[in-house]
Amino acid sequence: MDKTIKGVLRPLKGTITVPGDKSISHRSVMLGALSEGTTHVRGFLNGADCLSTIGCFRKMGIEIELSPDETEVTIHGRGIHGLKQPSEMLDCGNSGTTTRLLSGILAAQSFESELTGDESIQKRPMKRIMTPLSQMGADISSIRGNGCAPLHISGSHLHGITYESPVASAQVKSAILFAGLYADGDTTVIEPALSRNHSELMLQALGAHVETTMLPDGRAKITIKKCDKLTAPKETLEIPGDISSAAYFISAALLVPGSDIVVKNVGINPTRAGILKAYAAMGADITLEHQHLAGSEDVADIHVKYTESLHGTEIGGFLIPELIDELPVIAAVAAGAEGDTIIKDASELKVKESNRIAVMVDGFKNTGITADETEDGMIIHGQGSRLSIHSGEIDTHKDHRIAMTFAVLALAGGETTEIKLLDADCINISYPGFFDDIASI
Repeated sequence: MDKTIKGVLRPLKGTITVPGDKSISHRSVMLGALSEGTTHVRGFLNGADCLSTIGCFRKMGIEIELSPDETEVTIHGRGIHGLKQPSEMLDCGNSGTTTRLLSGILAAQSFESELTGDESIQKRPMKRIMTPLSQMGADISSIRGNGCAPLHISGSHLHGITYESPVASAQVKSAILFAGLYADGDTTVIEPALSRNHSELMLQALGAHVETTMLPDGRAKITIKKCDKLTAPKETLEIPGDISSAAYFISAALLVPGSDIVVKNVGINPTRAGILKAYAAMGADITLEHQHLAGSEDVADIHVKYTESLHGTEIGGFLIPELIDELPVIAAVAAGAEGDTIIKDASELKVKESNRIAVMVDGFKNTGITADETEDGMIIHGQGSRLSIHSGEIDTHKDHRIAMTFAVLALAGGETTEIKLLDADCINISYPGFFDDIASI
């Protein structure tokens, strides 16, 4: 489905609540299934990716109940060793999180399994989890021999390792930690910078022994011990709003003159809130209100006002893992800032649902924005507050974050701007109600 977005004639105003955090939603199902007892979840993201995770665990004998709107979930856990061999290949859809994290769990089971996904998943690199899992004793292979899904996994007896990850990736780290639940001895991941830590927080809450140490050189060392039992939480797990979804409304308010919005109940986990640091460096008018804890996660309302005097900045280094998914929309806001914004150390963008560096630069060209692709990022030549956007057509490459980014950019274009998004229904992967929520403000 294609969709045309027109520029707005008036400021964005009001209060909005975005869907639950995608990363936490995935992990609530996975770890709930491995826990003893029943896990109740409220605020679950009912996007296609998270529903793929539910589908996979149902095929392995886990009883999972969904409310009519699919935002409340009840997972009847069967314990660490309670999964059953699936009778068919597990379909992960478009979800890299499902594919990689589930591989870590399946590597230690007493049965064989196969994982596949859509056309995009079958092109995304899986050697990054195959290598460390194999070092732990896993029998995992790429069926087509190209280092991508479909994967074949024969459950094996695992042993702990110390793995120095070349990338700061929560998916790589979590796959190893999940395998480490079953492995003899300690399992340690050392990553260049601390990636999002939802897995560690949830594992600790369920009774696993996980320890994180920041090394003097900025690297992160995460160690998990073998675990015989995870225990389902007694209270309902409240999933906060996803800051990756909130990012589009925050960004739209910064770009559309006169805007003043509040995004309610957003997770601001320090390992995820890099977008707030980047926008602060650009001079954005953003304040956090009603800060509190929801379980182990930091939560706040985010109040955003249009900021006329945004200025370019440099984004790289340890900040990249904290905002990797938000970089496309940050680049869009940079187009409305004075001066250049340099995004570097972000080669990870090349192996997402699309090559987000190349796709963003091409999309910018189609809408009259000047940007240069670099080896590990891009340089956006900001136009300042008098942002001029041409009407055009955007090939989203079926990448939900690209589609939502150019929808936001279209809003800032004014009444004569029309941007046509090809395959805009890819947004359902993470945010089924996106266009309705845009309309509400």
